[in-house]
Amino acid sequence: MKIKLFYFARLKEALKYSTEDLDLPDEPLTVLKLKAHLAKRGDVWGQMLMGKLKVRAAINHELVDDNAAINNGDEVAFFPPVTGG
Repeated sequence: MKIKLFYFARLKEALKYSTEDLDLPDEPLTVLKLKAHLAKRGDVWGQMLMGKLKVRAAINHELVDDNAAINNGDEVAFFPPVTGG
């Protein structure tokens, strides 16, 4: 399975990535499983994706929760929650 990842705001700065193409095994994948997979890359990845920071996700430009399925060819974006006044 091939997907394209995008990282925004604090995630982009902390992870030193803005985008990447990722090849994954062809098995059922959810946003939560993807976060856990990426968190294995190291401390900063784990803290940003599986730590206290609430990371939101979008698949193909649509906001989703951690249980959303990811399919071959999808674009997945991660970003911290946005607050405003």
